[in-house]
Order: sequence, then structure tokens, then C-alpha cells
Amino acid sequence: MRDINHFIDGASFTGASGRFSDVFNPNTGEVQARVQLASVSEMDHAVQAARHAFDGWSSTNPQRRARVMFEFKRLVEANMNELAELLSAEHGKVIADSKGDIQRGLEVIEFACGIPHALKGEYTWGAGPGIDVYSMRQPLGVVAGITPFNFPAMIPMWMFGVAIAVGNTFILKPSERDPSVPVRLAELMMEAGAPAGVLNVVHGDKVAVDAILTHPLIHAVSFVGSSDIAHYVYQTGAANHKRVQAMGGAKNHGIVLPDADMDQVIKDLSGAAYG
Repeated sequence: MRDINHFIDGASFTGASGRFSDVFNPNTGEVQARVQLASVSEMDHAVQAARHAFDGWSSTNPQRRARVMFEFKRLVEANMNELAELLSAEHGKVIADSKGDIQRGLEVIEFACGIPHALKGEYTWGAGPGIDVYSMRQPLGVVAGITPFNFPAMIPMWMFGVAIAVGNTFILKPSERDPSVPVRLAELMMEAGAPAGVLNVVHGDKVAVDAILTHPLIHAVSFVGSSDIAHYVYQTGAANHKRVQAMGGAKNHGIVLPDADMDQVIKDLSGAAYG
């Protein structure tokens, strides 16, 4: 049975919690691997690695950080087929959809390649009598992302791409249902030139989530998932003095107008539900 390890401080990390979650083959329903579930101490190990990496990474000038993002984008594109097959094998999307998942994430990485311009501050001379106003954009430190199963490449890249480009270091807690692609992305980030500890992947369940939400060295958390859990993440994170971005219940809306052919609407909705 293949074990899926954490990725901490630039290398595969074997946890000692003794807890695992099954990763299924969506085509057959059979268990194809098991992923480790982190303990609180293992999450702390990742946070300490990220904190250690922060000083050097945040003081790296934005142009050099952007070069890492350019190389990461190139490597993801070069490994697109491998990543898509890995994603499909755990999630169940067809290869074309998996490539779309990855490509949508790369669109944010492309934006992050231009981070030197986006990081420019502002200066206003003479905002008031003898008053000038200026703004500075500075990284927070260690930040974290908690991502869902439905887009295991796109949503992690949406989160860690910009966070890392601006100088933060990152802890990613992906879904335990399809965890392999996030680990591979972290490996490619290291290959692209990011220092060890800049991007860490820690697998887990509620234990890992709560460890993120309560750890004093994690300064911000981004979450995508159900509305109920989004409320929990926001309330718990905010109570622990973190900036929290909690996005829940992202569903498409359908409006049925009075002149609609209801028989056709029902057929369309049925097709959408199983399409």
C-alpha cells in the first residue's frame, strides 16, 4: 500500500501520528493509497520550518521571488500531463478537465510573476497642510491555506502563488481525498528555486485544521469549502487573532423565468447534476 507523506522543509516527511485516511480509486472504488493525518506536533514542525524560512524569503527582493514564480510556471507546464494523470487518478476528472484545473491555477501564478509591480506602494504629497501620506506592502509571516477536494490544483495555486510571491511562507492543508497533486506542486516549487520551508504540505483532518486555526505563529488563513465549515474557520481563526478569508457555499445560481419550459428545465438540471 502506497503511503502519501507530508512535505515539510523542502522534503518528504513521514509522520508518527499513526493515523491515516484512505485514498480511493474513483474508477473502481478500491483503496489505492493511504495519506498520513498530522498531529498537532507535526503541524507545529511545519510551522517552525516556515517561520525559519520567512526571514530569508521575505528579505529576498521581489524580482528574485518573481523569477522563482516564472520557473515554477514553466515546470508545471512541462509536467502538465503527469499532474493531470495524477489528479484524475485520485479525483476522477477526465484528463481534459484535470488539465483545465491546473491551467486555472497557473493563471494566478502568471499574475504572481508580475508581483514586483503589484507590490509598489503609494505616496501622496500634500494630503493635508504639512501632511504627506504613504503606504507600504509587507508580508505577514507564516500563512496557511485549507483547500477542498474538487479542485486540488487550482485552489492551492490560487492561495499559495500570491502569498509566496509577496514574501510570506505557506502551510497548505489540502483535502485528504486527493492529496498527491499538492505534494507534487510543492516539489516543483522547490525545484523552481524556492528555499526549503517556503511551501509546506501537511495532510490531515479536523486535528490539523484546528492546529492551523489556533497556532500563534500562523498570521492568516484562507479557506474554501462548505458554508458551515467556513463559519467555523472564520470564527475560530478570528478568535485567535488571525486574518481569515473564508469562502463557503460557492454554488452556481439558476433563475427560472415565468415563460420557461419546465419539462426542459428539469431535463437540463438533471443533466447538469450528473454531467
